[in-house]
Amino acid sequence: MTKSVNDQLEETRNQLLGIINSLTSEELNKKPASDKWSISQICHHLYLVERTFTQSIIYGLKKGISRKADPKPLQFAADRSIKIDAPDIVLPGEVSLNMAQIFEELDRSREILLEVLSRIEDKSLLTQRSAKHPLFGHLPLDQWVELIYLHEQRHIEQIEETISYIR
Repeated sequence: MTKSVNDQLEETRNQLLGIINSLTSEELNKKPASDKWSISQICHHLYLVERTFTQSIIYGLKKGISRKADPKPLQFAADRSIKIDAPDIVLPGEVSLNMAQIFEELDRSREILLEVLSRIEDKSLLTQRSAKHPLFGHLPLDQWVELIYLHEQRHIEQIEETISYIR
């Protein structure tokens, strides 16, 4: 039996929080190299992405015309061997966050996403409507949701790699 998207979202988030939970503030904010993100920057990026994706889902639901888009193969989004530059809107900048701030941001973005999804009475709208994604073009809204956990899985690998460099 395949897992539901909500299960995937929860499982991936729990995995992320479990990995970072034991890190010190110094470890969270130490960069493995000057051109790499710290773990707190990665987590802030995840927060920004989830908020941006939620806004895209809201936009796709609210726009007057229904533009159906063909589903895209998303699995490569979790593949770190494929370099993808983050759009400016989701770049974390030079933030330095402690564990409580990271947990608060990630909880807040997930709470907003789940609230938006829970308000959708006709779930078929998620497959019938789309919003333009910077990498995939017009993407069905249900795939925006799926992309959240795939993207998070990508960055879990990055965090694990970062931990190996900073310890």
